[in-house]
Amino acid sequence: MTTFQQNFARSEQAQDFLARDVHHLVIDGRRVPAMSGQTLTTVDPSTGEVLARLAAGDAADVDRAVIAARRAFEGPWRTWTPYQRQALLARIAQLLDERFEELIQIEAMDMGAPVSRLRASKPALMKMLSFFSSQAANIAGETLMNGIPGTVATMTLKAPVGVVGGIIPWNGPLNGQFWIVGAVLASGCTTVLKPSEEASLSVLRVTEILHEAGLPDGVVNVVTGLGKEAGHALAAHPDVDRIAFTGSTQTGRSIIEASTVNIKKLQLELGGKSADIVCADADLDKAVPGAAMGVFANSGQICFAGTRVLVQRPIVEEFTEQLLAFMDTLRVGYSLDDAATLGPVISQPQLDKVLSYIDVGRAEGAELLRGGQRLGGELENGYFVQPSVFGGVTNEMRIAREEIFGPVLSILPFDDVDEAIAIANDSQYGLGGAVWSQSLSTALRVVHGVHTGTMWVNCYGHIDPMVGFGGTKLSGYGSKGSAAHMDNYLYTKSVYMEL
Repeated sequence: MTTFQQNFARSEQAQDFLARDVHHLVIDGRRVPAMSGQTLTTVDPSTGEVLARLAAGDAADVDRAVIAARRAFEGPWRTWTPYQRQALLARIAQLLDERFEELIQIEAMDMGAPVSRLRASKPALMKMLSFFSSQAANIAGETLMNGIPGTVATMTLKAPVGVVGGIIPWNGPLNGQFWIVGAVLASGCTTVLKPSEEASLSVLRVTEILHEAGLPDGVVNVVTGLGKEAGHALAAHPDVDRIAFTGSTQTGRSIIEASTVNIKKLQLELGGKSADIVCADADLDKAVPGAAMGVFANSGQICFAGTRVLVQRPIVEEFTEQLLAFMDTLRVGYSLDDAATLGPVISQPQLDKVLSYIDVGRAEGAELLRGGQRLGGELENGYFVQPSVFGGVTNEMRIAREEIFGPVLSILPFDDVDEAIAIANDSQYGLGGAVWSQSLSTALRVVHGVHTGTMWVNCYGHIDPMVGFGGTKLSGYGSKGSAAHMDNYLYTKSVYMEL
């Protein structure tokens, strides 16, 4: 463990977990080393020090995990009733509730999110588990009319597809894994999870807790390793029936290509460059912090971050003044510091990427109003960057068109609502977006006009699994949440019965 962890980690369970020599794969309910015997390291973004060693799984390990998942799918697991699966989800929810502090400390040290933010995410996790528990008892087909002569009854059934490959990003694996695991347990599928090599630890620890709750062996398997090896092998595996992936558009393309081996159905949440539109009549007391945290939350490492903040020209100066004042209230610090509101970015390459985009913004003529530097002092060894704001940005600039995935906010002035909608739509992405206005007519005009998968009105970032969210254009397809989410884990069987 790093010096930082020894000083600040309070959970003995978290410390014991992190003290393991190697964090092995989880296949068929057992912790096993990679067949190659190779390992890779994961780093604490707050300190730049090695946090743990992970088994470096590859195609051979993916293959044995898929075999275990297929065997479990065809075994006793398929006989579990919806009530039994609901009861399992309830036991899991209880254990996660009891262990949540341990889990957020592991997550904070592994991917850098402040514990204050992670602690506040607990209600969202509990809602997700409740939602998928309800879905287990609501999988239903239909009784249908038909035009066949004679006495023929017709209906449809919904059935689990089989083995689901889940590729999990590094920007929030503790909660994010349950978009896959929750649906797998509700539907009766099985899964092989491939977490990011940057942040695998909370997924491994949660999988152990799932088995404590009574999860049958082989239903949830975890293969850690590099994306180009384990991730690609999972996407291309001919005995994996579906893939759920969250990550970059570039990686999404490679997964689509790999999935053609057996024409897998995919659920893809990819990149974004969302527009957050602040109209002249907006309540700035709400719009300023809402738009700011729509970018700076999780240090900008959220796919639907509203990094293009479109502000109506008459209030640009006032909005900017209030935004910079709000930024003075943000504290960047170690992930286990309860007082920190923002943590580091995930890695040195990500830090370099963010700083390079700040250089690009300056070179393109945007005005850097705040931030733009790597933080030094006691934070100098971590991957900390100041939250940054550019003014005078146009939609042709790279900082307004390309996903930075860091705490960089661009202010783009607009004159009228039609122009704002046009600017918002002038993007290859379509994941999120928002409008701030006290006029319902204006708000709905923007909601209907912007081509994106999710829109917020006078708020930013609310997600509820009963409602769901998803993307369009290069931001992917397939819903997360809502009844449509389960369609990725089920197939429809048509039945004809001559009586």
